[in-house]
Amino acid sequence: MDANISLEPVAISTLSVFFDAIGQPTRLKILLAIGKGEACVCHLESRLGIRQAVISQHLMVLRDVQLVEAERSGRNIFYHLTHPEIIEPIIRLGEILGIPAEELLSLSQKPFPGCPCPQCNPSENPLLSCARKPSEPNHTHSS
Repeated sequence: MDANISLEPVAISTLSVFFDAIGQPTRLKILLAIGKGEACVCHLESRLGIRQAVISQHLMVLRDVQLVEAERSGRNIFYHLTHPEIIEPIIRLGEILGIPAEELLSLSQKPFPGCPCPQCNPSENPLLSCARKPSEPNHTHSS
């Protein structure tokens, strides 16, 4: 038999890259938090309770595999899914595994209490959203 099993079909390889990218819990949370809309890093930080640097690293992976795109609006960088339709199968898989859809969809809740982002708190000083908080070292929340 002369089969070369080391060569994978392109379709399987593409799916594998996708599942590898979303297989990390933080990345899956980010995708669900963005949902079918958009979110800036300060919103993701408030919503997920994860430091900006960690979120930025995960967003870089998601951008590299073309699951998210970034768009600047003034001081803010907003991230959106390149294919928002991927949320539906993720929710459906969760339901199959016994996870209520509401639980997964709750990550994309806006406005989120205490979030300084311009979508959740439009009356907040825009100089404070997606920017260094007074008690943090001098680095921004944009990626």
